[in-house]
Amino acid sequence: MADSIADLRQEYTKASLDIDSAEQNPYLQFEKWFNEAQQSQVLEPNAFVLSTVNSDNQPFQRTVLMKALNEDGIVFYTNYESRKAKHITENNQVSALFPWYSLERQVNVIGKAIKVSPKESLQYFTSRPHGSQLGAWVSQQSSIISSRSILEMKLAEMKRKFKEGKVPLPDFWGGYRIEPVSFEFWQGRKSRLHDRLLYTKNQNGTWKIDRLAP
Repeated sequence: MADSIADLRQEYTKASLDIDSAEQNPYLQFEKWFNEAQQSQVLEPNAFVLSTVNSDNQPFQRTVLMKALNEDGIVFYTNYESRKAKHITENNQVSALFPWYSLERQVNVIGKAIKVSPKESLQYFTSRPHGSQLGAWVSQQSSIISSRSILEMKLAEMKRKFKEGKVPLPDFWGGYRIEPVSFEFWQGRKSRLHDRLLYTKNQNGTWKIDRLAP
C-alpha cells in the first residue's frame, strides 16, 4: 500500500500563470478563475476549505460554500453557535482554500472573518429553498446528538410550526465576510515547477504581486 501511494503522481500541463498576464487586482483574477471553473463544470466550484484556530491553537478545517463575492470579501453562512463560529469569536483570522483539482489550480485567501449585517443574512436566507430554511432551525450545528432520528423529529416539528407563512431568520444563523489581506494563486506546472502568485494588500489599499518559488 505504501509503495503504491508513493508512486502516485501526475504531471500538470493544463495552463500557466505569469505576473505579466495576470490581473493586477486579485478579485478580478479570482473572478476570472472562478468563471473558468464554472465553465469547466468543476464540482461545487464555490466550495472552499475554511480553516480556523481555537483558543488552544488547535487548527480545524471544514468545507463551506461561498455565497457572495465582491471587493469587500468572500461571504459564507453558518450557525452562529457552531464550532467554526466559536473559533471565529475567539480568533477571527481565517484562511479559505479553493481546490479546483481538475484545472490543476488552487487559490488560498487569508483574512479576517466579520459578521455580515442581519439585513444581508435575511436577504440570503429568504432566497434559500424551503427545506434549507427549515434545516437552519433544526440543527444545533456541531453539538453531539444520539441519533439521526432526533433531526428528523425536529424537522417534522418545524414543518408543523411554520406550515403557514414564511420561515423567519433564526437569530443564531447568518453570514460571515472574509476580508482578505492576501490571495495566493497556484497553477500546477510540469516537473513540479508550479506557478505561484501572491497578492498582498498594502496599507493604502493597493495590491503588491510577488512570484513565489514552488
